[in-house]
Amino acid sequence: MNSHPKVQFLDRATPPHIFTLITITGFSALAMNMFLPSLPRIADHFATDYKVVQLSVALFLAMSGVLQVFIGPISDRFGRRRVLLAGFAIFTVASVACVFAPNIETFLVFRMIQATVAVAMVMSRAIVRDMVPQAEAASMLGYITMFMAIIPLISPAIGGYMDELWGWQSIFWFFAATGASAFVLIWIDLGETNLNPSSSFRQQFSEYPELLLSQRFWGYCLASAFASGAFFAYLGGAPFVGSEVFDLSPSTLGFFFGAPALGYMLGNFLSGRLSTRVGVNRMVLIGTCISTTGVLLSLLVFQVGLGSVVSFFGFMTFVGLGNGMVLPNAASGMLSVRPH
Repeated sequence: MNSHPKVQFLDRATPPHIFTLITITGFSALAMNMFLPSLPRIADHFATDYKVVQLSVALFLAMSGVLQVFIGPISDRFGRRRVLLAGFAIFTVASVACVFAPNIETFLVFRMIQATVAVAMVMSRAIVRDMVPQAEAASMLGYITMFMAIIPLISPAIGGYMDELWGWQSIFWFFAATGASAFVLIWIDLGETNLNPSSSFRQQFSEYPELLLSQRFWGYCLASAFASGAFFAYLGGAPFVGSEVFDLSPSTLGFFFGAPALGYMLGNFLSGRLSTRVGVNRMVLIGTCISTTGVLLSLLVFQVGLGSVVSFFGFMTFVGLGNGMVLPNAASGMLSVRPH
């Protein structure tokens, strides 16, 4: 669709309302961030090392990456709506299973299965690209992810308090309840936007060489990968740094942990306002420079012996700011190289 389609909230005969896109996009961030302050408590519960529980982050991200290879082609064949409904149904069941896991191995398995919520991140971008052209897609994605950035800002703090009040299991019950609610919202509001489904998987994969040989595609893809990689390294290591190095409680760790989301929110706001005027490529370049500067400044401060909990989490806001500029623009660029 190259023109703006009519959108009616809570009418699945039309494409989804932006509120629905914002809601479902935030689930990947919710599932990734909210339970992080509880990692030390989960390690105690299962009587295992922290590094083993930390696999719940790495395995979740790895499974998300693997699923994204297949989510796109499946949705091109069967539609965005069906894929989203299936992903949220599986996520909800896996969240409940995590609560009743008898050992760390079972917990990690169902934590990996929770990664099916990656359909939300992938499909929201595909749906936006179905609805509007490239420049408008970058702007719309910027606004969507700007509001979505509120989730990593507040969810670690909420998760930390829930852990202290009711235990880490309460967080996974929350995942289950919100996952079921999102399923209902998708069922009611999300109309199918893939109006030209592919005829077969063979047809889709036969077109992959055309995409993979595009230098523009790899430019956008690698910019997004490296920008995300810096943030995911933070996700995996910050809980350990906060709890073991700075001796923070789950609630305090949750408070500091959301700092990069402030930068991410601002970056997405700037993307929403500037992408159509400045251009996708320049926004990616500027965002990359900002992220790199934040990491280098943090290293420099610790190197000269002035590092603290405030500097560690504070400089990560620059990484968040850069990501907020890089990711929506790089995603729009990738989706526009070979739209078919």
